[in-house]
Amino acid sequence: MAQAATHEEHHDHPNYVRVWAILLVLLVISVLGPMLEIQVVTLITAFGIAIVKAYMVAKNFMHLNIEPRYVAYLMGTMLIFMFLLFTAVAPDVMKYEGVNWTKEKVVQPDPGAAHAAHGDAEHH
Repeated sequence: MAQAATHEEHHDHPNYVRVWAILLVLLVISVLGPMLEIQVVTLITAFGIAIVKAYMVAKNFMHLNIEPRYVAYLMGTMLIFMFLLFTAVAPDVMKYEGVNWTKEKVVQPDPGAAHAAHGDAEHH
C-alpha cells in the first residue's frame, strides 16, 4: 500500500477541465475589467490576471510543479534577467531623441480617410 501511495503522488495530475474553467473565468474578467473604464481596475485585470494565468499554465500544463527544484530556480533567474533587460533598454527605446539621434514619431492614419479615398463611403 505504501508503494501505491508513493506512485500516486508522483503522477498526481491536475483536473484539466477545472483549470481550463478557471482560466476561462479569468479571461472573462480580464476582458470585462477595462470596460469599466477605471484605470486601476484595468491595470489589475490586465497585468494581475495575466500573471495569475501564466502561473497556472506553467504549473498545470507545463508541469513545472513536478519538475526538479532547479528548474524553478532557472525560470526565476530567466525572468529576473528579462526584467533587467527591459529596464535597461526601456529609457532609450521610449525616448524620441537623444545624443546624435532622433526617432521619428509614427502617425496613425485615419481609417475614415482611407475609405473615402477609395470611394468606399459611397457604397453605404
